[in-house]
Amino acid sequence: MKPPFAHGRATTTPRLIASLLAAAFVLAGCGGGGGSPGASSNSGQTGQQPPPAPVNPTPPTPTPPGGTATPEDLNPNLLGDAFGTYWNLCAKPRTGLDSEGKPFPDRQGTLLDELKFLRAWANQYYLWYNEIPNTYRMADFTNPIDYFNVLKTSALTESGQPKDKYHFTYATEDWEKLQTSGIDLGYGVTWKRNSATVPRTWLVTLVEPGSPAEAAGLRRGDMLLKVDGVDFVNGSTADQVERINAGLFPETAGQAHQFTLQRGGTSFDVSMTGAEVRIDPVKHVQVLDTPTGKVGYLSFETHNAVSEKELVDAFTTFKQAAVSDLVLDMRYNGGGLLYIASELSYMIAGPELTAGKIFERPQFNDKTPQQQAIPFLSMAYGFSSPNPVRAGTPLPYLGLKRVTVLTTSGSCSASEAVINGLRGADIQVDVIGSQTCGKPYGFTPVPNCGTTYFSIEFKGVNNKGFGDFSDGLAPTCQVADDLTRPLGDRSEGLLAAALAYRETGTCPPATRARQVNMELVRHPAKEISIYTKPRQ
Repeated sequence: MKPPFAHGRATTTPRLIASLLAAAFVLAGCGGGGGSPGASSNSGQTGQQPPPAPVNPTPPTPTPPGGTATPEDLNPNLLGDAFGTYWNLCAKPRTGLDSEGKPFPDRQGTLLDELKFLRAWANQYYLWYNEIPNTYRMADFTNPIDYFNVLKTSALTESGQPKDKYHFTYATEDWEKLQTSGIDLGYGVTWKRNSATVPRTWLVTLVEPGSPAEAAGLRRGDMLLKVDGVDFVNGSTADQVERINAGLFPETAGQAHQFTLQRGGTSFDVSMTGAEVRIDPVKHVQVLDTPTGKVGYLSFETHNAVSEKELVDAFTTFKQAAVSDLVLDMRYNGGGLLYIASELSYMIAGPELTAGKIFERPQFNDKTPQQQAIPFLSMAYGFSSPNPVRAGTPLPYLGLKRVTVLTTSGSCSASEAVINGLRGADIQVDVIGSQTCGKPYGFTPVPNCGTTYFSIEFKGVNNKGFGDFSDGLAPTCQVADDLTRPLGDRSEGLLAAALAYRETGTCPPATRARQVNMELVRHPAKEISIYTKPRQ
């Protein structure tokens, strides 16, 4: 039986995924080679530390180990069903109760059981299962994470890029905190960076309200110069990199670190203490008065369970204000739950424009029974969160035939699905900003023995059958992200361009300037589309 949306928890508190990923981010400045950015906890088993790598890289295909392969190594069909045979058989089973007061599902098993589960699961559900090399021997692996990392296609695209760049893991305990409660360990600051090599340029991009970063006075556009006295821009020795990582990404709450930043040519020092920060996915909800009517605006940062109620509240505000247009700011939204994306799209378009049309159809491999298409959901799913919407609650809607979406290369997966899904229903979507990241693929997160695994299972297409945007969705007007002003400020570059385009139908001349390529610093688990099982 295929599991529903991820569940289960880890017994230990492993190093938060962002911390190990950060090591990959910063170590890349030393000129290191490729490696997996993922990190996870596996019931006490520790995978190898990922080597230096840029943001969201795909590691090169490792050299197959020597020795004689077993029949199951060569023919994974012999393993049978992953979930019915091997699921929750753990080398070190967790004991006690999870966060919901339920016993952990773990049963006594072996490392080999965990490896067999991964191989059988990949053979059944991985989108490109027939491209997984069969040259790896389970007997040569000492932990499931390393084995999972090779269970993917090694093929390249026509441009020479890895075909599968989205293969990773997450400690289940941390994944569930992030999804159901919006909790992340850190300072509440999101960075953008220029490249993976020194000299490094990291700029403050988002500051979470109520976070240590806000308390320290950080603002959008501030540039990082030092971490605990270490030269962040040029530091490249092993000791410097270790100290930078320790300061940027604290392993536990309560750790204080010192930072030097620059604003307007003036440097200043701050101290921040790591904390479990609750991330607010919907911000800056406002109604803008314009000469041609009222325009709703909101910034939307992640399609998680917490966002369901916040989006309902935002659209209730817009409906009561009788807005005639909407600017949806998803420039930093990496994706998440496709059902949230569908609900959001319905609240934009309404029933008349979406009747008889699908939001997205997931296309699985030829072994997997095809799941039903995702409709434009008119009622709340009722995801579990600290402030949930009751399942079945009718959603407010605006009935718009046009919407403006603000994007950057950090707009991924479920965010792209909103654009593609609305266009499939003949809604005009004007995209202001830059090319989106290009992730038409999705996952069903699968937990096992304290680790949640993410492996591509489907490609999503809209009502017209279109889903070929692996190079991203092109902007209507190309506009550089403006870090000099806060989000929601009418003079901020993207929002100003959106309002101008709405009035004139032409891109402002200033938006044609060459953009500096910068990317968000975040884990690939925040750049995904997640398929949720429909309620029975």
